[in-house]
Amino acid sequence: MLTFVGLGLYDERSITVKGRDALHRADRAFAEFYTSRLVGTSVAELEAHHGVDIEVRDRAGVERDPAPILDAAADGDVVFLTAGDSMISTTHVDLRLRAIDRGIDTRVIHGVSAASAASGLTGLQNYRFGKAVTLPFPRAHGGDDVPASVADSVETNRERGLHTLVYLDIKVDDGRGANAGETYMTADRAAELLATEWPDTLAVAVARAGSPDPVVAADRLSVLATRTFGDPLHLLVVPGEVHHVEADALRTLAGAPADTLPEN
Repeated sequence: MLTFVGLGLYDERSITVKGRDALHRADRAFAEFYTSRLVGTSVAELEAHHGVDIEVRDRAGVERDPAPILDAAADGDVVFLTAGDSMISTTHVDLRLRAIDRGIDTRVIHGVSAASAASGLTGLQNYRFGKAVTLPFPRAHGGDDVPASVADSVETNRERGLHTLVYLDIKVDDGRGANAGETYMTADRAAELLATEWPDTLAVAVARAGSPDPVVAADRLSVLATRTFGDPLHLLVVPGEVHHVEADALRTLAGAPADTLPEN
């Protein structure tokens, strides 16, 4: 059995009760923290809190060499841990399909995702979001600006009146260190990049969703680019057409200036 368990958004306590129970029953636990990670804890703290050993796999160890995970799941009860909610990343879907191809039973125990948190914290309705995008560091794609694919998706969503969830790039070289080898794109840097296309467009920065002190701040992209939002993880939301309840939420929950919102 291979059980995918989402760890939630922030620390070792963000896991669901059902996920915790599956982790405690498992014969072995694997994890990856290159698609996202829990910034409020470390692998060592996860292991100590749950009383388990966690075998962290890098990208190659999940995508190109998943045999150790699949072999263990063929012979016993294995959990595969990810930050947020499993199955958000195609990496995890691919691993599940590989397991099924080998006749291994699989199941998914969901955790809180950044997508649901972005909607909940900003007050923007989930059903009004369009295609999400990931904004990479410029060096990751060899350019100095926003990739055309990202700009096109944001513009298409805006034309349709839909909100865009912008995931921000993470580079993690070693998931076992407290903060070793990690680089996070910040919301102000993302706003600076997007402001080259849409300087006066309303956006919402969300920092540390799932933590005791999340930050939610709405303003024009050019203004958000001048602010700082503290420790990671960050994300950005570019609203499309804003319903009057959403406008009230952005004013109340995110401090959106009145002149950036439609009048009721």
